[in-house]
Amino acid sequence: MPQLNTPLKILNHTYGYSCFQGQQEAIINHVLSGGSGLVLLPTGGGKSLCYQIPALLLDGVAIVVSPLIALMQDQVASLTELGVAAVYLSSACEFSDNQTSIQKIRNGLVKLVYVTPEKLVSEWFLSFLSRIKISLFAIDEAHCVSHWGHDFRPEYRRLEILAKFFPKTPRLALTATADYYTKTDILHYLRLKDAPLFSSSFNRANLYYAALEKNNGKKQLTDFIQQHKNDAGIIYCNSRKKVDDVTTFLNAQGIAAINYHAGLDNVTRSEHQTQFLQSSSMLMVATVAFGLGIDKPDVRYVYHFDMPRSIDHFYQESGRAGRDGMAANSVVNYGFKEIFELSQMILTSEVEDLKKRYELDKLKKMIAYCDSITCRRQTLLMALSEESESCGHCDVCLSQNNLVDSSVLAQKILSAIYRMQQKFAIGQVIDVLRGKATTPVQVWEQHKLSTFGIASEHSEKELRRSIRQLYSQNLLDIDFMTGALKLNANSLAVMRGIQQVWLKKNPHKIVESIQLNQWLKTEQEERIYHNLLNWRHTMAIRHKVSHHAILSDRSLREIVNLKPSDELDLQSVYGIGNVKLERFGADLLNLITKL
Repeated sequence: MPQLNTPLKILNHTYGYSCFQGQQEAIINHVLSGGSGLVLLPTGGGKSLCYQIPALLLDGVAIVVSPLIALMQDQVASLTELGVAAVYLSSACEFSDNQTSIQKIRNGLVKLVYVTPEKLVSEWFLSFLSRIKISLFAIDEAHCVSHWGHDFRPEYRRLEILAKFFPKTPRLALTATADYYTKTDILHYLRLKDAPLFSSSFNRANLYYAALEKNNGKKQLTDFIQQHKNDAGIIYCNSRKKVDDVTTFLNAQGIAAINYHAGLDNVTRSEHQTQFLQSSSMLMVATVAFGLGIDKPDVRYVYHFDMPRSIDHFYQESGRAGRDGMAANSVVNYGFKEIFELSQMILTSEVEDLKKRYELDKLKKMIAYCDSITCRRQTLLMALSEESESCGHCDVCLSQNNLVDSSVLAQKILSAIYRMQQKFAIGQVIDVLRGKATTPVQVWEQHKLSTFGIASEHSEKELRRSIRQLYSQNLLDIDFMTGALKLNANSLAVMRGIQQVWLKKNPHKIVESIQLNQWLKTEQEERIYHNLLNWRHTMAIRHKVSHHAILSDRSLREIVNLKPSDELDLQSVYGIGNVKLERFGADLLNLITKL
């Protein structure tokens, strides 16, 4: 066996990858030289390798801070399958298990130790760490340190003591997303102000982005699922009740689905998470409680049954699809009702006004994404402060003929709002536009306005959709405390005919999503692939790990395409390092040759 004394050799022989991605190698070399830093890489960008490889090369043990026990368990199990000595310490472990792990650490038999922030900053554990050789600290999901972020964990702020107690030990903070305020908090609270920032594009080129307006949401969902019958997917809902309702509905339709939310007991949540991780085609219906740090590379789609509450939440949640780098889908199903509900939730929350304005801005960016009339990927990246060209393969780019010049209609809507003195909500504005002399309209004598009935040829649904799109294009405002529609600085240009307005004519059409199994070209390839899936499932149960810890979807596909005839061929397959070759090589070759 070759001596594994360089990052590239470890990458090749331990992980089975041929080359580094993006800034991985630069980050690893920086840590190896004793440096600390902040790492901003997209979901699926290979952040874990940035500390795992230095941990294997440096003397001592690496301490990895993780917010969730389930994530630590999965990471340790995956590393064990690679032949890497790793343990996790938590209150969920039996006392004897923790003691065994502690003894292994003392004896220098472990290279990576995963702990929660609460465990790390405890007096006993800090004392224990002071008596052993530590190679580095890795703080995963570092955005949890900031109250501007979407997963604020107060205990993360106590990690600032690491700089005091271990000033010469490299500290690496890692996250998949961080805006200016969150980055500032990370650098401040983790004492990394003088450390370099490593970042790369947040563009997930393998994701197909799409959004559709709700129009019988459950039917839209089942129509989409039927296109992806054999794929693992996550369906996000905004409430526990909705999660349970959608799960029950899908199972009644003969679609196997499980639920996950904070209202379930710990045992049920753990069982459902394990079931999802070990399946190649299971559907998980969940609230945002499911997700932080979930490592399942072969999720082929994330479907938001309800609109996410911020662009940051959306990026994190959609990013759970296609982490293996292969084609995957991100779909958002949205409606006006959710916009008001989410806005009210923000406005009535017990946080300072500055935070409320910040959250409303994030929500507005999410709305703009959903109603975007330009490249959806471009809109998303712009919201994350990154410029890009049109991608050419999101739903907007592929359906430019779905836009119609709506300048006259926009003028009618804005004129009605103006003549109604910008005091009334969408329902009453629509009644005036359609010429409906309801009691509130008559009380305010709005049936006498020149704009009464000016848009009577349009349905209520059409007008509601148009007003929402005008809002998302920043051509009008909404006072979410009162519901009143208001003009803004951009409205005047439209009313004067200076600015043209384009609106979607069919935003609730069924998404033409990526078909993911078209790569299987022959009946023999289908047989090999399905046999490999069954074998992987059996191995995952036998080894008590998630199935991607055995082999990723990408690895299986390469095996099907290459049809390796010996171990030398297998070594060229993505994700098959020396340990996996030794463990599974004979099985894999047997599966292929017998067909």
